[in-house]
Amino acid sequence: MPIIPGPDAPAVLRERRWPPPLTPLTTVRLFTEQPEKTQLRVLVELLEAAKDTEWGLRYDFADIARAADPRAAYRERVPVHDYEAFREDVDRMRRGEENITWPGSMKHFAVSSGTASAGKLIPLSVEMLDRNRHFSLAAALSYFDSTTDPSFFFGRLLSIPGRIEEDPAAPGVHVGEVSGLQFLFAPWAVKNWLQAVPEDILFMPHWESKLDAIVEHTLDMDVRAIAMVPSWAVVLLRKLMKAYEVRHGRRVTRVHDIWPNLKVYFSGGVALSSYRGLIEQQVGAPIDFVESYGASEGFMSFQDDHTRGDMLLHLDNGVYFEFVPLDEPERRLSIGDVEVGTRYSIHVSTCSGLWAYPVGDVVRFTSVDPYRIEVVGRTSEMLDKYGEAVYGDEARAAIEKACAETGAQIKDYHVVPVDASQDAMPGHEWLVEFAHPPRDLDEFSQVIDVYLSTVNRHYVIRREAGAFQPPRIVSLPSGTFLRWLEATRERVGAQTKVPRMREDRELADAILRISGNNT
Repeated sequence: MPIIPGPDAPAVLRERRWPPPLTPLTTVRLFTEQPEKTQLRVLVELLEAAKDTEWGLRYDFADIARAADPRAAYRERVPVHDYEAFREDVDRMRRGEENITWPGSMKHFAVSSGTASAGKLIPLSVEMLDRNRHFSLAAALSYFDSTTDPSFFFGRLLSIPGRIEEDPAAPGVHVGEVSGLQFLFAPWAVKNWLQAVPEDILFMPHWESKLDAIVEHTLDMDVRAIAMVPSWAVVLLRKLMKAYEVRHGRRVTRVHDIWPNLKVYFSGGVALSSYRGLIEQQVGAPIDFVESYGASEGFMSFQDDHTRGDMLLHLDNGVYFEFVPLDEPERRLSIGDVEVGTRYSIHVSTCSGLWAYPVGDVVRFTSVDPYRIEVVGRTSEMLDKYGEAVYGDEARAAIEKACAETGAQIKDYHVVPVDASQDAMPGHEWLVEFAHPPRDLDEFSQVIDVYLSTVNRHYVIRREAGAFQPPRIVSLPSGTFLRWLEATRERVGAQTKVPRMREDRELADAILRISGNNT
């Protein structure tokens, strides 16, 4: 059963074995001024904290911490560990065994993918939950610092965490979405003063019913800030306008008429860029956006300047970073070795006991003074079945350009290969659920085709040679992706995502069946 859990966070934090963070903005200033020194310190503190655990003894963390160059020694002696290397130990931690990858016991596990029984469960120590709390405060305070406008503090914050529950096999252990677990450690002032919705609504088990209850509860409130996954904000804001018409007998076409003081949207979980235009249209008045990049493994970057599109990499949040160039997978680079413009997969070692763990995300640095990144996709987010090598960030940029040039707005999309047939060359099929359809689907396809031909030499070579067909756009009925999620997931929550790309057609064919389109 879902619960409104948890421990009294301040009491739990007395158990922590990790140095407490400084004030959020002081931490940001210090790691910005001394990035390499900060990351070296983080690594040594991690190794020292975990030196007497099973993993610390296995790899002799104490000796690595004393090395002349702990970063080089760590790369040499501690190999990359994917989730399967952790799975058995995670099961042991869930059963209450202690001192395995991190000192003490673990009481919180984030469902990174799949289900609680068969998917990936990432342990979250109290130290990491505390660090993530300070990270969130840093994002909010940096926004205030850059705008010098405190007005959003004088209304309500609508924050919607994901679902969590008590592990039926381990009483006292909480399992669920990282945003839900993190809510347990939210600052007292946020929970009791700013938060618009009480916990008995926030932790309702059924997602659609929860959104309806949130709308009813906040309809006449002074909501000034929103923090949630943007894909679900689109749904919530649409419900809000419909509910307002029912309650007040007056039709509204913009959220600004309901929440006139709405000032800022704090975004995370999925890329904001695909949804920003639609949210702006729904709000119908100027609104600031502050995007952050947080995963189950740790909260990693945020927009310290909301006018920029990139994010400041947080180098002192209990995470030691290593970056692996996609075209040189044998190299593991520390922060001082990265270059602007190169795609890297991220590997992390954390104060939750992950060691050289591949997160699965791909980033690109836009600056190294300070270190700023863009998240450009997943390591698995590439279509290369026919040598076209189209990355997830290229596909996302292409569909955003097509929307801008054709007047379209999208809710979700999925891209999949189309095999060659007797009548056609291979290509890509784009399954798109539009909030507002384009003027012409052929024009939409053409814009995507031209954009990919401009930015991707592998793609354009195949197009110019006539060995690849133009994008095939399939417009799906409204609600198709939600119906697919509900049919294929044990639960649909704040961070449930639609995969953007797959080289097999299993997912795409299931979506087409649900939509009634069997092309």
